[in-house]
Amino acid sequence: MRHLLLRTLALAFGCAFASAAMAGPALAHGFSSTVYADVTPGESGHVRTALELEYDLLVVSAADYRDDDQLFQDGTAAFDAGDAAAQAAALNAHSAAALGYVTDRFSVTAGGDACAPSASGPFTLGTREGVPYTTLVLDWTCAQRTGEHEIRSGLFPDAETYVRDTKTIVTYEIDGRDGSAALDAGNPVFSTAQSWQQRFGEFFVLGAEHLLFGIDHILFLLALIAGSRRLREIVLAATAFTVAHSVTFVLAALGLVSVPARVVEPIIALSIAVVAGWHLVQVRRGGSVSPGAGWGRLAVVFLFGLVHGLGFAGALGIDEAWSWTLLWSLLVFNVGIESVQIGLILLVFPALTLLRRRAPRAGNWVTGLLCAGVAVMGLIWFVERIFAS
Repeated sequence: MRHLLLRTLALAFGCAFASAAMAGPALAHGFSSTVYADVTPGESGHVRTALELEYDLLVVSAADYRDDDQLFQDGTAAFDAGDAAAQAAALNAHSAAALGYVTDRFSVTAGGDACAPSASGPFTLGTREGVPYTTLVLDWTCAQRTGEHEIRSGLFPDAETYVRDTKTIVTYEIDGRDGSAALDAGNPVFSTAQSWQQRFGEFFVLGAEHLLFGIDHILFLLALIAGSRRLREIVLAATAFTVAHSVTFVLAALGLVSVPARVVEPIIALSIAVVAGWHLVQVRRGGSVSPGAGWGRLAVVFLFGLVHGLGFAGALGIDEAWSWTLLWSLLVFNVGIESVQIGLILLVFPALTLLRRRAPRAGNWVTGLLCAGVAVMGLIWFVERIFAS
């Protein structure tokens, strides 16, 4: 029986490897990106924004948007060479295209009137989590000196096809207020006059959407549910996962822990396959659980939960200095994640439990096939992400 199980897992891995090989390496673009915007008062009552944008993404987007092929050639060559000075030189040599792209898709208004942007210094280069980022400081001249401003971001939209689900994380200290906000395609505008309830509501929705549309996290949770036969098991597993990812989520988002995405993402994929495979092993044993296996499963779930927390933090992309406002925003984002997690458990677990009681054989087949499919998908993603690293 054990040899049969090993052959089955080997076949599943072989299929995953072949599928990933046929699909080819994942493109550098096609994933999500995060823009960082720090908003502060400028001189004479105006506004200053410090924007941090992914360097290679800005190059290809601005070159395409402004039909500047030379920017693409110079910027790409500098990126491939890993030369920060050449990267900054490429952007500054084609500042009209790069600046035009940014200011056409990012704006500040005061009292309903658009503020006029001007660059305050050249493009500069730095890194975030090992990824080259460029910083552009803009001064905005506003006709009206109101006590509130609106920030709008449409940078790197899905329509450009280079990335998807771009998030703009805004931190601000202006108009007598300070805090943070998250902008995306569904919520592109933020006003400094918004109440704290509105700001936190945005982070709650952002967290809920991240888990709801994050298929890898959903499959991991489905594998946990399918592998739990009693309410106590799923409660303990979900609690272990929640505690683990909450700890690393907050630590990573506050900049206290930093692990590159090229390490985190393959491990997340592998965790999906391992948790699903754990249930398949129990199915092959006839559903029996050896002494200590329950606690062993919880330990595995906890360890992988730590890694998933790094993934959640990477999606939000905040690593600013600690503040109570930022901390509460992070916690609300996490509550959004947990709400979807609890909802999925309440929806799926009772249905599987009822099926197992009414038709045990069918229940085993359903959970077995579900976990087999999840395991194969996890292995496919693992290989793809290893090749893409």
